[in-house]
Amino acid sequence: MQVTSHKFKENVKTALGQPNLRVALDRTTGLLTSRRRETIAAYPEYAEARTTAARIKDHTLAHLDHYLEMFEKNATAAGATVHWAQTPKQATDIIIEICRRHEAKSVTRVKSMLGEEIGIGEALRDAGIERVETDLAEHIIQLAEEPPSHIVVPAMHKTREEVADLFRLKHHDPQKTDDVAELVESARRELRPKYIGADIGISGANFLIADTGSVVTVTNEGNGELTTTLPKVHIVNVGIEKLVPSMEHCAVFIRLLARAALGTEITQYTTFYNGPRRQGDVDGPEEMHIVLVDNRRTEIFDGYMRPMLRCIRCGACMNHCPVFNAVGGHPYGFVYPGPMGAILTPAMTSLETAGDLPNACTLNGRCQEVCPVNIPLPDMMRRLREEQWQRALTPASMRYGLGFWAFAAKRPWLYRLGTRLSVAMLRLLAGSKGRITSLPLAGAWTRHRDMTAPQRGTFMDQYRRRRQP
Repeated sequence: MQVTSHKFKENVKTALGQPNLRVALDRTTGLLTSRRRETIAAYPEYAEARTTAARIKDHTLAHLDHYLEMFEKNATAAGATVHWAQTPKQATDIIIEICRRHEAKSVTRVKSMLGEEIGIGEALRDAGIERVETDLAEHIIQLAEEPPSHIVVPAMHKTREEVADLFRLKHHDPQKTDDVAELVESARRELRPKYIGADIGISGANFLIADTGSVVTVTNEGNGELTTTLPKVHIVNVGIEKLVPSMEHCAVFIRLLARAALGTEITQYTTFYNGPRRQGDVDGPEEMHIVLVDNRRTEIFDGYMRPMLRCIRCGACMNHCPVFNAVGGHPYGFVYPGPMGAILTPAMTSLETAGDLPNACTLNGRCQEVCPVNIPLPDMMRRLREEQWQRALTPASMRYGLGFWAFAAKRPWLYRLGTRLSVAMLRLLAGSKGRITSLPLAGAWTRHRDMTAPQRGTFMDQYRRRRQP
């Protein structure tokens, strides 16, 4: 896919100027966060499960070579063919070669962030193969010719009314109203013939079980089963970090994933694929191919970002991120938005390209607080900022600004004077309304929202008053 992370600030300005975007984000993230809070509260073992999940991931990563070999051996014994790809180009070349060998003209696909990461959509298009996205949200953004804006809810940036208008324009037999049930039925009518006519089905995987060679998918719509069982060939594209040692370990993550992602105890469909159709099976593909993709994961493995490989792609971090909730996922300019994207995008592209992403974080820590595998996201963003500074990648204005702040901070009398003058000036600008609608030399703060007036006095002034008898 085209990476536009270097245009993050420009993309943010565009996003903030879209009134419907904030409505759509508030509707969806508000629902997801409240559901998650309720579901976690009803799961007394959550803290223990979270700790266990992090330990399982760390153990698996420490012995990744062993478990990869075990998975390949057991998946092959079950009848699947395992392929290895170091780069996105190698992965898509393998998939296209399989499609051409079977003279495939149409491919159905289940949502997979790894597929977005390697650019499978563009590869199929360039090979002249029709690609049909079967998840409802992915179907929406395919019709709109847009990238996903969230890793779990890809069409989060669209309101129901916008989707209804899109279906009326693109569907052969569109719905008559904006009712959600009618929208779903319209998509079902549009997609059902595509399932039956597809030559190949492509999916991702939520987990790979090493000791059985099983591929596990966790879905809600049932399109995954139609995509992977009706065509003659099933291709799985998956990152090498999705491994877990056994079914027992996998169960820990299944209990956490739905709660963190959607605020439900479990999804509608949890499916275990164990090779192609065997004699006596009533359905299933004749061939199953598993493409294991590295794409710089081994580089991440060797550095301070290694805990990022614990990630189970639940999206909880972005649902609770104030920056994501203000601008959505598209401004991040890559597959992974939000806090996880602020780390993965520089790791998978470059810090030069995506340096603005870790600097957009407020470091409030909510992302780590809600992460089901306790990834220290704020710490890694601090490290990325430090690396930028050491490599002189930060803008000159920031370096001079921090130099000026450091000069004042080393002189307490000057720092106290500056803060008192700043508080007084801000309160004067706020006036009787108690908020600042325009701020000289800092218009970016007030262009799209008001700033609350500071309390009377500086922090140190208030601290002294409260300590007095």
